[in-house]
Amino acid sequence: MLKPLINNAPLQARGISKFYGSTQVLREVDFELPEGAVLGLIGRNGAGKSTLIRALMGLIEVDAGSAHVLGEPALAMSDHVKERLGYVPQNPDALGWLRIDEMFALLRGFYRNWDQAFVDAQLDRTKLPRERSLAKLSPGERQQVALIRALAVRPGLLVLDEPAAALDPVARRELLREIALRAGESGTSVLFSTHIVSDLERVASHVAFLHEGRMLLQAPMDDLKERYARLWLPGNAAPAKVPGELSRRPQQAFGGWSLVVEQQDGRWPEAAQQPGARIEALGLEDLFVEIAE
Repeated sequence: MLKPLINNAPLQARGISKFYGSTQVLREVDFELPEGAVLGLIGRNGAGKSTLIRALMGLIEVDAGSAHVLGEPALAMSDHVKERLGYVPQNPDALGWLRIDEMFALLRGFYRNWDQAFVDAQLDRTKLPRERSLAKLSPGERQQVALIRALAVRPGLLVLDEPAAALDPVARRELLREIALRAGESGTSVLFSTHIVSDLERVASHVAFLHEGRMLLQAPMDDLKERYARLWLPGNAAPAKVPGELSRRPQQAFGGWSLVVEQQDGRWPEAAQQPGARIEALGLEDLFVEIAE
């Protein structure tokens, strides 16, 4: 049975599954973006992050489950919801025949809250060539244009799929600063996918781990160190499955097993009490590596 929707969650999914041919890319994914949160969706390449985002945006039909955007079904968003949504795909290539200035002049007529002053300031700051067609821009320039376009609508919900993938370090830092500013001053809810852990640590208030099409965990950033840890267990024989276990792997060099576990009802599993066992805190990068390998 699917969990009920959360009324004030600007972006949420219940039980989403997606196949491409015989390959299952998403496996009964539940997801929600809390209102006003900056949530980093992390996972290895091929984990299903872009597919999940496209499903959340109503760009693809799913084989099971449902997605809602600002309270409306993702596949049937009204113009009112679309006006409040800023979205940047991983490879922005729409309207490639238009020049930068033509594209912005076209789009400003569709959004009542369009911020032309912001557009002009960003184009001046980035020195993007206004009279060049979008198709002739470098990948980094196209991504910068797409980010300016998404932010110009003053979105209540901002969704970014690997937004820093083609940006240089300076542009990446500017993007993260802008995300933090929008969330802090305007209460914009933000979802961005990434495989760069340091980006999450700079701006994210929440994190979600997607691995092989499954949502392994979702939590506020501040809760991660308290709720998740590495459990070392002695012995060469594979231990029985532990409550709250997310991943496991044998330790060839020293013997024993390393498990990533989640607290259950505020307690670590009983296996942590056996002789030779120990609990070890995990940083975000270590947690990602342990789960993703």
